[in-house]
Amino acid sequence: MIQRIVTCICVVLIAGTVYAQPQRGYNWTKDGKSYYQLKDDEIVKVSLPDFSKSTVVSKLQLTPSAATAPLKVRNFFFSADDSKVLIYTNSKRVWRYETRGDYWVLNTANNQLKQVGKGLPESSLMFAKFSPDASKVAYVSLHNIYVEDLATGKKQQLTKDGTDHMINGTFDWAYEEEFGCRDGFRWSPDGKSIAYWQIDATKIRNFLMINNTDSIYSHVVPVEYPKVGESPSACRVGVITVATGKTKWMNVPGDQQQHYIPRMEWAANSTELVIEQLNRKQNEAKVMYCNIATGATNTIYTETDKAWIDIKERWNGGDPAGWEWMPDGKSFLWVTEKDGWRHIYLVSRDGKQETLITNGNYDIITIKAIDEKSGYVYFTASPDNATQEYLYKIKMDGKSSFEKLSPADQKGTHDYQLSPNGLYARHTFSNANTPTSADWVSLADGKVFFKEEAPQGGGRRGGGGNANAKRAPVEFIRVTTVDGVTLDGYLVKPLNFDSTKKYPVVFEVYTEPASQTVKDRFGIGRNREYAGDMAADGYIYMSFDGRGTPAAKGAAWRKAIYRNIGRINIRDQAMAAKEVLKWPFVDSSRIAVWGWSGGGSTTLNLLFQYPEIYKTGIAVAAVGNQLTYDNIYQERYMGLPQENREDFVQGSPVTYAKNLKGNLLYIHGTGDDNVHYQNAEMLLNELIKYNKQFQFMAYPNRSHGIYEGEGTSLHLQTLYTNYLKQYCPPGGR
Repeated sequence: MIQRIVTCICVVLIAGTVYAQPQRGYNWTKDGKSYYQLKDDEIVKVSLPDFSKSTVVSKLQLTPSAATAPLKVRNFFFSADDSKVLIYTNSKRVWRYETRGDYWVLNTANNQLKQVGKGLPESSLMFAKFSPDASKVAYVSLHNIYVEDLATGKKQQLTKDGTDHMINGTFDWAYEEEFGCRDGFRWSPDGKSIAYWQIDATKIRNFLMINNTDSIYSHVVPVEYPKVGESPSACRVGVITVATGKTKWMNVPGDQQQHYIPRMEWAANSTELVIEQLNRKQNEAKVMYCNIATGATNTIYTETDKAWIDIKERWNGGDPAGWEWMPDGKSFLWVTEKDGWRHIYLVSRDGKQETLITNGNYDIITIKAIDEKSGYVYFTASPDNATQEYLYKIKMDGKSSFEKLSPADQKGTHDYQLSPNGLYARHTFSNANTPTSADWVSLADGKVFFKEEAPQGGGRRGGGGNANAKRAPVEFIRVTTVDGVTLDGYLVKPLNFDSTKKYPVVFEVYTEPASQTVKDRFGIGRNREYAGDMAADGYIYMSFDGRGTPAAKGAAWRKAIYRNIGRINIRDQAMAAKEVLKWPFVDSSRIAVWGWSGGGSTTLNLLFQYPEIYKTGIAVAAVGNQLTYDNIYQERYMGLPQENREDFVQGSPVTYAKNLKGNLLYIHGTGDDNVHYQNAEMLLNELIKYNKQFQFMAYPNRSHGIYEGEGTSLHLQTLYTNYLKQYCPPGGR
């Protein structure tokens, strides 16, 4: 997806799930009554509700025999019987996240600490995990899967064909970026087999990035990157028997290069897998079982949509792992928008019976936990205000109404990190004008048993560093356009606002399906790229979420943008701005807009398509030509260019570059593996062709976030701020 960074920290804790990817948030004990934490290079167990602490793994236990200091622990995982601890350290970045490193195993019975994967390249191991009986550890290294016996130290290489383009047990760039898929293998419950993805990117052309800065001679950085319109990497699922090292491939129907398999898990037993298959256009999803002995598949559930179907990572904080099985394995939870709202269904194992659990004209935002004992599912939603988020629970009988658990007097955004089965939760709350607070609650009675102290000092970058400094309040507004579309927005007026004067307006934009800008949480309305305080300097700062943004407003709102990126979302923004221009205190000669990534694309389109409204624009890492972006994202929301190429052309900023009249600052990193630097050069060529004057800044060898390298963030901030002040001067007139 086209985003600068992923900021979601929600954690979904599903009872009975064996996690394929490292959990974020709290490392809970299985009974949900305690959690583990790293403290002073030790692993400490914190018991609830009294927060008593006990050291379970000491510094000495974490110190290798030949070392003088303990391991620098990045993450840790206990075996099912708590007899062993898997330690993740020396982590390195793979695209966005640090998913490769070194692993060690501590045997708590005899205090033996041993490194696994010895002899393999340093920091090359990925997604190591214990077998169910903790006798072995499996991991990926250099695109092959290994199993290591912990008693003997014997290493067994299960796959032999792994290369940069034949990928076993993990994923290529596109699967990782657009489906959230990273960990690509699963132990069977009986520990005899491992199910895994194989991604064949040998037919995918490399996009070549040039690194000019790290050596005297430049070198090429290849990325297997399927552009929109190009067939995706072929994908298949196999099950390898650990004892023999032989793989049985599942006979998933269809052309492997014309479908996706974004989800795969064991089907609550050791004889079957359950997978979700998406067609190339991502508007048909099938759930099927795979017999691991024969490879035969059986489709038990099919869903279609006129636009697209969102998979689990879209409502699960970016993590598609896990299948929401009920404890008896006879049914599972399924989230779908097929009735026009994102709802939870209980589906029988054979797919023949389904029960709508969350019935009504509202969206669930994410599932938080399943309480199998009492029969509740916990989820977040906001039926009355799409800018906010609250916790609810509901019986899974299909007959009950939901119960709101978040405090009634706290209007804004609530997040919960729930213990297994929903015993306890760490609860955070904030709204646009209230800093984040945290407390611990017992979900059975809703009582708070501990309040955390608020952090001291700080302050959001670009919003002033003094936490006690006077801040202009964030107001939430709604604007109805000439098209009859009502948009949620936020507004920050200048300090010492004088309604008799006219002020400049700076619009923050994104407006694509990957992200919202208008949320009632602390930090909203603070421009992270502005060096100073916009309100103190005399700017009106604001944003609107139009159609196509992932707000909890129903599927029709979110999917109105289908085949219309760069058009319907751009018109919504421009028509909302026209309503703002009617306000008597707005200076129509000082209207600026800015955005990053998809927001950069929106900035360019607004500046080019509506030059009579927007006088200044700052676009960062923008997609200038939709035909350059990856196939999974772009085809999901726009279709196939072989069938409707005109939609891609009509939504691309390069098509309208000749209309530039105002002031444009364009910024891009030359090492951007997400939105390639070629977008900048294509756009620049078009502007040059029509003698359009603009300012351009390339950040050498920086990625999509443009943060690498000493001084980079401050330089970008300074550039941004100086340009804005020069071409859209602050202050009332």
